Amino acid sequence: MSDVSFRLDGQVAVVTGGASGIGLASARLFASLGAAVCLMDRHADQAEVAAAELRASGADASASGMDISDEGQVADAFATALRRHGRIDALVCNAGAGSNAPAVEMGLEAWNAAIAVNLTGTFLCAREAARHMIAAERGGAIVCTASIMGLSGGGFGNNVNYQASKGGVVNLVRGLAVEWARHRIRVNAVAPGWVRTPFIGWDKDPARLARLADLVPLGRLAEAEEIAPAIVFLAGPGAAMITGHTLPVDGGFLAR
Repeated sequence: MSDVSFRLDGQVAVVTGGASGIGLASARLFASLGAAVCLMDRHADQAEVAAAELRASGADASASGMDISDEGQVADAFATALRRHGRIDALVCNAGAGSNAPAVEMGLEAWNAAIAVNLTGTFLCAREAARHMIAAERGGAIVCTASIMGLSGGGFGNNVNYQASKGGVVNLVRGLAVEWARHRIRVNAVAPGWVRTPFIGWDKDPARLARLADLVPLGRLAEAEEIAPAIVFLAGPGAAMITGHTLPVDGGFLAR
């Protein structure tokens, strides 16, 4: 059996939610392995700052502002990425949103917001990328950011809207993997545990973070740079026979 190269030279990776956190860590790793990257984020200015940082390190990087729950903006952003880079080989559906409230107190607006971004937005981006991959007849890889909250009943806080949307992502991945396998498009997900990123407000409540760490067998929160390798692996040639899978990266939370 020949050695598998983990290099991604000549490949183009699109990363949503790419301006910070797991998205930016993934983009940096893609770039270090030779891929060109397009960062898409609702914070267009932050995405451009991140892309400029990557370009300064020698990478081919661009940025687009996009609300992933808006079908028109998704189509425009992917069209721009294609004009800029000429192809799309990998998509990381990473953008997400959430809120905390007991279910009996949760308003429909909060419920709909989580579903619109985490589930509908993931579908819209995956569909747009797949359309281009199918037309190009080169195959491709899509990696979605699910969550341990999509694979469990939780254990800290009340966020059933987030849990439901991420559970939907887990099964969306399965369905798309089966449907698009004939086009050589692999679809997988990672399910991070608690990660030290702005998304969880890690710098605002040390006591809360300590309680979260107590739930993790490894005894600490993950760093974004510890989630990125799983994402990039699933997007690359080393995972050529993996599709329809959700990989927990959670310090053992789901093993309890």
